[in-house]
Amino acid sequence: MAALRVLHVGKYYPPAPGGMEKVVQLLCESERAFAALDSSVLVANTAPTTVDDTVNGVAVTRVAAYGAIGSVGLCPTFPIAMARATRDVTVLHEPNPVALVSDWLGRQRGPLVVWFHSEVLRPQWKYRLMYRPFLRRVLDRARAIVVSSPALRQHALELQPFQGKCVVIPFGIDRDRLELTPDIASRVAAIRRNGARRRLLFVGRLVPYKGVDVLLKAMAKVDATLSIVGDGPLRQALEAQAASLGDRVRFLGSLPDADVVAHMHACDVFVLPSVTHAETFGMVQLEAMSCSKPVVSTNVKSGVPWVNRDGETGLIVEPGDAEGLAAALARLLEDDALARRLGQAGRARVEREFTLAGMARSTAALYRTVSAPTEGA
Repeated sequence: MAALRVLHVGKYYPPAPGGMEKVVQLLCESERAFAALDSSVLVANTAPTTVDDTVNGVAVTRVAAYGAIGSVGLCPTFPIAMARATRDVTVLHEPNPVALVSDWLGRQRGPLVVWFHSEVLRPQWKYRLMYRPFLRRVLDRARAIVVSSPALRQHALELQPFQGKCVVIPFGIDRDRLELTPDIASRVAAIRRNGARRRLLFVGRLVPYKGVDVLLKAMAKVDATLSIVGDGPLRQALEAQAASLGDRVRFLGSLPDADVVAHMHACDVFVLPSVTHAETFGMVQLEAMSCSKPVVSTNVKSGVPWVNRDGETGLIVEPGDAEGLAAALARLLEDDALARRLGQAGRARVEREFTLAGMARSTAALYRTVSAPTEGA
């Protein structure tokens, strides 16, 4: 029997950075490895040429882009490429305006799954006029809509008319890359030699919804060192805010993956202080949990507090509450037994519920269901 051909339509694909891009890569590679699917990718390029290549066994077509508006590539031939691509099932990763418009222009047919990663946060009039009609059309014709958590299904306004189509498939992570190998252990030892205070860690882009400014306010009342891994447009302002904290806050910028993993293992507590539901899941929480670290995150209306369970794998505070955040961090830093128990429970939860194999088998089962001939067809 020939393998089911699955076309993932994304915005970009690694090595292009981005959370959705990484998820698409993990899906394609795990579907091929654990579910024997023929998964391929159609995305925008970052140059005015169309390129076909293979990344870790996955066929990737990057369609010529003539510039970009924000994070959206301008790809006039994308509708043609999407219409010509061979597949049994299309998986459209949303938000993705180029794919939505291409689906409409090409009058696409056939089994469609929409992977709804997050809501689009835009001025209402622009959203209603320029985005929502295309999104509604795709959601209406989709045979299934995948969300990463029950919370996203519950809170996303655009999904309310389509609850019967929604399927929860949690993200899985590559636990092998997070293991404490001899090389990682050596890097951890080097990090721990640099200072005697307890260690907090944040990993992510320095953008408003991440709430790093709130974390810096909390640090005034926490006796620990905070390492901030990542970069972004707010870095200069955040560095200025942190100046009064001296060497207790370290902005490390973007680091090689091995160093990020080492910092995960070296920290005492991982913190994700997001302030809006733009943080839809927080995969970085899973990575910290896989390293047996307790997590402090926030009660935003998304999958974040579903991933990190309050009192089970970490602590949850209200978004924007610097006082509450400081208290939660201090509690874990002062209670080693609690921190150890939460960290161990987090690792067990990842092993049980957030594996690549489990994600791939769930998506494969869904694809086979939606691609099966319907009654009367």
